[in-house]
Order: sequence, then C-alpha cells, then structure tokens
Amino acid sequence: MAQILSSSDDLISQFQFERLLNQGKRRHNQGGRRIVLLGKIGSEAAILLAERATFPTSPIALKTLLSSLTGIENIGANDIYSWYLARTGSGSGLPSTPEPGAVVGAGATGADVIGAGAAEVPGKSTQEKTDEDAAHHDLKINIIYPCTPQHIAKYTSQGVRMVTETPHIYRDYIRPYMQSKREAGRLNWVFNIIEGRTEQEDVIYREHGTDEGFLVLPDLNWDRKSMESLHLLALVERRDIWSLRDLHKRHLPWLKHMRSKLLSATCQLYPTLEPDQLKLYVHYQPTYYHFHIHIVNVALEAGTTQATGKAFGLENLISQLETLAGGDEASMADVSLTYFLGEASELWTQIYLPLKQKESQQKE
Repeated sequence: MAQILSSSDDLISQFQFERLLNQGKRRHNQGGRRIVLLGKIGSEAAILLAERATFPTSPIALKTLLSSLTGIENIGANDIYSWYLARTGSGSGLPSTPEPGAVVGAGATGADVIGAGAAEVPGKSTQEKTDEDAAHHDLKINIIYPCTPQHIAKYTSQGVRMVTETPHIYRDYIRPYMQSKREAGRLNWVFNIIEGRTEQEDVIYREHGTDEGFLVLPDLNWDRKSMESLHLLALVERRDIWSLRDLHKRHLPWLKHMRSKLLSATCQLYPTLEPDQLKLYVHYQPTYYHFHIHIVNVALEAGTTQATGKAFGLENLISQLETLAGGDEASMADVSLTYFLGEASELWTQIYLPLKQKESQQKE
C-alpha cells in the first residue's frame, strides 16, 4: 500500500497521463460532465476523475476559460483514496482531452470535478460577487492511488448487461466472490472510519452499538457546499451485513430506526432541507461489501448510480422484507434480483458470462 503523502497536493502534480478511460458517453458520466483518465504516480497506476463544475455566477467568470488549477486544498485521505477542493485560475470549464503523453498536473485536470457555483446573495454588488467567485473552490477532485485493475475496469467505458441473480447463483457464486473481496483488504478504508483512525472530523452523526450502531459522513463525491448535490453516506458498525442480501425480517426495527435517524439528523444539520427532499438507497451490486446507505437530495441529477438495476430504495427494501413469507429469518437472500453489470467487471467475466456460455452450450 502506497504511503499517503504528507503533502497531498503532490499527487496531482505527479500524475502522468497515459490514456483516457471514459469520455462520459456511458457509465459514470454524471450527465456527460465526467472524464476518467488512467496514468501513473511514480511507478504505480492511478486514476483521475474529472467532472464539470457548476459555473460561477459572475459574467466575467462565465466568459473566461480554464487556464490553471490553483488553491488546491486537501480535504481528506483514507487508504488509497484522496480528495481535494481546487479552483480554476481564470475560467470555469474543463480543458480539452489531453493528447497522449501529456502530463496532467496543477495546470490541467483529471479528476472528479463536482461544481459548487456561488449562489446569488441579495444586496451584494457585482464586484463583491465577482471577488467571491475568484476565491471560490469550483472543483472537487478525487484521486485513487494506487488503483487496482478492478478500479480501472469500473471506470472504463464499456458495454452493460442486465443479469438476474437467483438465490442459487447468489449462494454458489456471488457470496464466495464477496468473501474473497472482503478478505483481500478492500474494506480497510471503511474500518479506518468505523474504528476512529481516519475522517473522524467528517463524521456528522453517530450512534454506537454492537449490532445497531452506524455513522454518517459526506460522500467523497460531494463538494460539501451545494445543497442540491448533497450526498451523504451512512456506514453501519456491524460487520456481518455485507449487502442488502444479508437483511432479514428481524432487521426491520433497526432499518426503520436508522431511516428515521438519518432523515432527522440530516435535516438538523442542513436546516434548509426537509425529510421529503431526501432520497435513501443502497446499491446492488455495491462497490464494496460492507452495508451502507446513500442519502442524497432528490434534486441531485439521477445518473447511473441512481438508476434502476443499481439503486434500491431503502423504503422499498423495508416494504419487501415486511411482505416476505416466513418468520424473522426470511431474508433478501431468498429472492431473485435483477441488476446491470459492466462487461469489464469481474462479476460478468468470471461468473455471468461463463454461466451464459454454459447455458447456450446446453441448448445446442
């Protein structure tokens, strides 16, 4: 594991561009605003994600183009993930796609650029708003370093397939796959947070408890400013629930309690929001196998990560558990789930594609 640099700004300046993974035409495109670049930092692979920022409000800023990246501010680092705020030197757009061999550093991009445009402030002069825009961090940058082949596959533009995971497929193929990923250390960053080693200053709500504890902190893709793009993450403390498949009827009181607390805590922290302006969902397949809930503003643009076949509403999960036949041990492992996978994902190449080929051979 690469050591997290004490001067986190160095990661951006050291990033050496190799190739474009995704131009935002298919997955993870965030409404066409994102580009994903593969490169190296030193001798190890790294990924930079860039997303168009919300434009500042002053006419001067809107008419200029991005000339440099300045004011880089590291706002967090955990295991292989680092994230930053930055601002464009004199502009508000993203540069054109780099030519092969170009260096992506402090004067260019390659990152998760989520905007935080300055809001209109009544009573302020145009010059005052222009000054605020000039000092405003309008970029959100994420770096994954060192990245794995799985990260590269995840962010690479690729075909997408719909698959149906039956209880049999889950038990015999998916569950062992999940276990292998957990044993490979992919959850170190989650355990760092839960055990209090990192990001404790970002935890905005926490309830302790061996079986019912959970905490809430900003998702790394949120700029932490724009309420319309609010995105929080709730991590459970218990480690026996890897995904929604591990939810049983007996967990219903806990899920309902957690839902109530997530809504109330978010609205208390951000009083401009009301409970019916928040959406709670979980992913399947999730990026990592430790149960977590996403809390987003309903106004947040619903990209791939909120699409059918990826996001499962928490309220719908609760309702489905309530209507499952059987007692407290009835669970989501007993139902079939349909979702989509990228053709470069291990789940497709190692499990579903071989199953599909085997089925085709049997029909011949």
